[in-house]
Amino acid sequence: MRHRVRRLRRAARWLATGAVVACAIGALPWDAIPPALGAPLPTAAAYVGAKACAGCHAKEHDAWRGSHHALAMQEANERTVLGDFAGAKFSYAGVASRFFRRDKKFYVHTDGADGALADYEIRYTFGVSPLQQYLIELTGGRLQALGIAWDARPKAAGGQRWFHLYPKDKVDFHDVLHWTGPALNWNHMCAECHSTGVRKKYDAEKDRFATSWTEIDVSCEACHGAGSRHVAWANGERTAGDPAKGFEARLAPGHGTWTFGPGAPIARLSGPRDTSAQVETCGRCHSRRTEISEDWRAGQPLAQTHRVALLDEGLYQADGQILDEDYEYGSFLQSRMQASGVACTDCHDPHATRLRAAGNGVCRPCHQATTYDTAAHHHHRPGTDAARCVACHMPSRLYMVVDRRHDHGFRVPRPDLSVSLGTPNACTDCHRDRPASWAAEAVVRWYGPARARGPSWARALAAGRRREAGAGALLAAVATEPAPAIVRATAVDLLARSPGSVRPALVERALRDPDPLVRRAGLGLLLGVEPPKRWDLGAPLLADPVRTVRLEAVSALAGVPVQPAERTPFDRAVEEYRAAQALNADRADSWLNLGSLEARLGDAGRAEAAYRRAIRLQPSFVPSYVNLADLYRARGRDPEGERVLREALGRQPGAADVHHALGLLLVRAGRRQDALAELGRAAELAPDEPRYAYVYALGLDAAGERAKALGILADAHRRFTGEREILTALVELSLAAGDTEASARWAQQLRGLDGGAR
Repeated sequence: MRHRVRRLRRAARWLATGAVVACAIGALPWDAIPPALGAPLPTAAAYVGAKACAGCHAKEHDAWRGSHHALAMQEANERTVLGDFAGAKFSYAGVASRFFRRDKKFYVHTDGADGALADYEIRYTFGVSPLQQYLIELTGGRLQALGIAWDARPKAAGGQRWFHLYPKDKVDFHDVLHWTGPALNWNHMCAECHSTGVRKKYDAEKDRFATSWTEIDVSCEACHGAGSRHVAWANGERTAGDPAKGFEARLAPGHGTWTFGPGAPIARLSGPRDTSAQVETCGRCHSRRTEISEDWRAGQPLAQTHRVALLDEGLYQADGQILDEDYEYGSFLQSRMQASGVACTDCHDPHATRLRAAGNGVCRPCHQATTYDTAAHHHHRPGTDAARCVACHMPSRLYMVVDRRHDHGFRVPRPDLSVSLGTPNACTDCHRDRPASWAAEAVVRWYGPARARGPSWARALAAGRRREAGAGALLAAVATEPAPAIVRATAVDLLARSPGSVRPALVERALRDPDPLVRRAGLGLLLGVEPPKRWDLGAPLLADPVRTVRLEAVSALAGVPVQPAERTPFDRAVEEYRAAQALNADRADSWLNLGSLEARLGDAGRAEAAYRRAIRLQPSFVPSYVNLADLYRARGRDPEGERVLREALGRQPGAADVHHALGLLLVRAGRRQDALAELGRAAELAPDEPRYAYVYALGLDAAGERAKALGILADAHRRFTGEREILTALVELSLAAGDTEASARWAQQLRGLDGGAR
């Protein structure tokens, strides 16, 4: 049901992210790094299937049957297909599709990869509520999810109709979001979380999938792990000291229970409990992430096998609220609930996949109804939707047009942040005719001014995203305060935009953080460190206990001179990096990553081949063209680079990165006027990229258009008050223009910048 459709129009960072990585939970201490990474693990348990579980666990099995997990993917037949295949028609982007049956099978007549209309058999259903998607088998073992889905809600709720997942985009067969393209490929985007025991099995040489599963749906072993050892345990083959009873981890959070102290409005745990195994296991599919290894084991840190997205711009609001299709894990890691020891199963029945109680009843085991489920607390009429706890503390967003999902940050509404930062709030989500200031005043009136206080990191993340003056100091404070690890990692990641201004103590602290999320982000700061010192700081993380950190260390250290005595750990980590990319060799961004690695390692031939493979796999993926052209630049082959960039513009004429790269190439070729046109176009297309405005302004100045250059720089400074190179250019160009007063004003602002992070 929850098909992972990412905007592949965006350029990839390290390994697509999308995307969350690393766990704030269960991190190994720094001195627990294993001496021999890559050593063979014990023989893996085998999958046995849900039927082997049903005999002893009948209650759980019965609850699971009919759940969303059990119905996540099914063969298409009379029993499973919910949509109207009685000749129903649906028109979208100029294509009239028709749904019909033939020989007891289900078909859609629609446009294929070449734009031509044809009949396609529906092989599988995907989900049941609130929508159902349909999978079609194409050549090369590819299963593709149709972009037209069935609204399974009741007709009275607007359902029982066909609709398109991208109603505003007008996707045609040229678009990466077309159902035949990579964004709707089941093998990579969907399979792992809709079936059990999935192996992708992509053959890069043949460009074919042979994807397999042990069970078509999300069954017992999708969460508990392969069960053969547990079956043996149940049959008497037991080992002393095995609390997981043959499984690799015990997912139950422990024996601590929630109890109320005398007069306490909120329950506290009666004893210790460890929620990490459960939260990390659920996070495998309930997070924005990319798989980097199929060696998943129940209960282990998610960062061992998946790269999880941070609170990145475009994915999350500056205060951490969900924005794009983020799922629950990244929000939950920010929450006070997670920090207090709440587990997923405190609220959700893991087998029936339902809430444990209806309405506010699910909150009452930990929150006294006499305190919180009253008009004195929520200030709404009791019994209404507005009086539900989730209305204020778990605001929802619609995804895939009809799928409403709640934010799992469990935050207090902050309309004051809406006023200052533009973030949404639960109050004006409902009261759309009222301004955020009205809601902020109501909160102060009801709860006092203290309610407007709280975590300060929203302001810092917003400043970092906007590249404001003073952002470095704000982000540094967040990175070193006791904030949730995913928040601290995001602050460090934003600091990496200007790594040279970050103080060494903060770099070292991030690299030694107990949480792998922060260590991974900290490696980005090494780009501002001189190579010898960079190696000294980063090399220990080549042997980090968490795979995603090791891979990030490779990215940070590739190209740094390596002493012969230090080659072994580096080479081992490089091979692990290559293996991670090989798992996703069906994706253009993985070949882009490989090309970048090989270029920095000095193997231009392998780099070129990787970039060419990326272009062949996805001709619309522009970062591959830009990197290939830059490789040609480094090899003195700019004429070939120009052809590559113009080919890219033929496919993506609005790609700012390509226009910028082409402009720089034309500068090198001495074609100044042509270069200015390209640089100006890049700045126009990407107003959020200060570097493009800066380079364009310098080009204008070199062409004798100093006044225009100063105007471009001044406008860029208004948008990015913390960009040093823009201020530096304003100081120098104003002085060159004879405007000493303006130069002095700009210089004063330059001196006023925070001077970097602590």
